[in-house]
Amino acid sequence: MRRNYVVVSLIMLTFFVISFMTNILGALNPSVSESYGLSETMAGFLPFSFFIAYGIMSIPSGLLLEKWCEKRMMVLAFLLALAGAIVFASFPRFKMFVISLFTIGAGMAALQVVINPLLRVAGGEEHYAFNSVLAQLIFGAASFISPLMYSYLVSNIDSHYTGKPGISMLEKLVPSSMSWVSVYWVFALISMLMIVVILMVRFPKVELNEEEKVGSRDSYIALLKNKYVILFFFGIFAYVGTEQGISYWMSKFLSQYHGFNPETTGASAVAYFWGLMTIGGILGLILLKIFDSKVVLRWFTMLAVVCLVLALFGGRKLSLYAFPASGFFLSVMYPIIISLALNSVDKHHGSFAGLLMTGIMGGAVIQLLIGFFSDVTSLKTGMLLLFVTLAYIFSIGIWAKPLVKNKTVKIKELFSKA
Repeated sequence: MRRNYVVVSLIMLTFFVISFMTNILGALNPSVSESYGLSETMAGFLPFSFFIAYGIMSIPSGLLLEKWCEKRMMVLAFLLALAGAIVFASFPRFKMFVISLFTIGAGMAALQVVINPLLRVAGGEEHYAFNSVLAQLIFGAASFISPLMYSYLVSNIDSHYTGKPGISMLEKLVPSSMSWVSVYWVFALISMLMIVVILMVRFPKVELNEEEKVGSRDSYIALLKNKYVILFFFGIFAYVGTEQGISYWMSKFLSQYHGFNPETTGASAVAYFWGLMTIGGILGLILLKIFDSKVVLRWFTMLAVVCLVLALFGGRKLSLYAFPASGFFLSVMYPIIISLALNSVDKHHGSFAGLLMTGIMGGAVIQLLIGFFSDVTSLKTGMLLLFVTLAYIFSIGIWAKPLVKNKTVKIKELFSKA
């Protein structure tokens, strides 16, 4: 099939927007908590509201996709995001914020279900692996940019620098003490633009492989009888919980324990966490050509633990650098866990993928637990929970028994080909 570069470009843009709207929560955390006077438990409820939508919506979105076309699903997803952003930006109260987070999360979950099979068809099956890696790099770039965008907006609105692009208009739209709400007006504008772009693009017909189909009730029952399915579900649960646990709480930690400004230094730390995760993903691709994926997973997990120890117990400067550095070592975990999981069963891959995606709710549950333990003891103690999730991820590198291992090349062969 001929490659559709317009649709591939749209998918890459969609990956960018998903990341842009998802991974800004960590930068927002301190400002949101201050605006609403939130306890740590209630602060942890915010990412819970967002990521629980993935757990609830992933499988229903897959079922709906088989009845609706991809274009209609993507428009619906961005309409949800638009509604969530506008409703909260217009009425910036805490209850509306929680509803907004869930609504936007539901839209992002639906998009994730649509764009991966669409990328396979539009980009060509033989280019799917390359396009998937490119999409992840774009995803990481957006995660790096969005906290910097937040910092730009709040710094200029609070300083009344109305001569800078967009600041004068946004200053009139947000409460004087809640400049961070401006981020959601930007989200609303992005969602509207994406709807317009999607409606203008002609989509190819997508025929799902058997592996990509959601599957029947019997397929889920068969999978749930396999202990490795359950174990890998908790692998995704632990990974997303760890990723969001570090990115969401680091700005507040740096502010609370070391006095860094969350709107500038804290937001930059979150941005560099995602930036280093992108760079780490590039190195991970190289290492996976040389070493078994289980070995890479074990080493990167141990180094992530070292970074987290330094971040939580090190001095001011060390903590500032160690938090973002942990993102570098988290970079390979998600793709390795997914590949080990799918390579551990010989059928029902579409249903299994749906179950794995519901594991993204770990980003919801772990944050709520960290917030609860932080209220009972301290934020530092609450974040110790992340060592439990990292230990589970490390264990995957020991007990996983994939039917197909990643193909590696001996170092001598690499040099002989050079």
